[in-house]
Amino acid sequence: MIIETFPVGMLQCNCTILGSEQTREAVVIDPGDDIPEVLARLKRLRLTPKYIIATHGHIDHVGGFKEIKDLTGAPLYLHRSDLFLYEALPMQAQLLGIAAPDPCAIDAHLDEGDELGFGEITLRVHHTPGHTPGSICFHEPGHDDGRLFAGDTLFMGSIGRTDLWGGSFEEIMDSLHRKVVTLPENTIVVPGHGPLTTIGREKRFNPFLRR
Repeated sequence: MIIETFPVGMLQCNCTILGSEQTREAVVIDPGDDIPEVLARLKRLRLTPKYIIATHGHIDHVGGFKEIKDLTGAPLYLHRSDLFLYEALPMQAQLLGIAAPDPCAIDAHLDEGDELGFGEITLRVHHTPGHTPGSICFHEPGHDDGRLFAGDTLFMGSIGRTDLWGGSFEEIMDSLHRKVVTLPENTIVVPGHGPLTTIGREKRFNPFLRR
């Protein structure tokens, strides 16, 4: 498996390229901005994107959707419950004082229990509402308890904001306790922003998750 996680855009969203060594296919997670950098990394790694996916519909995670689709032809995936956010990208951009990206249709919608497969890699989708209604996490089971691409549902030492459009503290806590902290403690968590962590570390030190 090939994996690179790097920050993009003014809000430093963690974009991840996850690639198969067998087929050289890849998934790009949360390409919010800096698409030339994303494409340069794909070229250096000799990977072809099969899916472009987002953990939720905030502009720092989906702002580059149209550009990367236009340049690669890969389909775009998002949870249906965040379409209202995606369709409001101009308003999101205005709030941040940046230019709005051009609109582009979503090709398919992901939901709980869906799987995305390419080569030796399978990503399992968990619907984890709370930060947004359509927030999703992608679990790659791996051989050593795997990775969770958590978006803005879980950070090192914190959780996602719930005071934005469609956010709910009760829902995010339910999502975390039913679908996230139940994963193996060695699971590496790739959050939407900031450093990587593990499920075990967050269960011990995250003030929102300690029992």
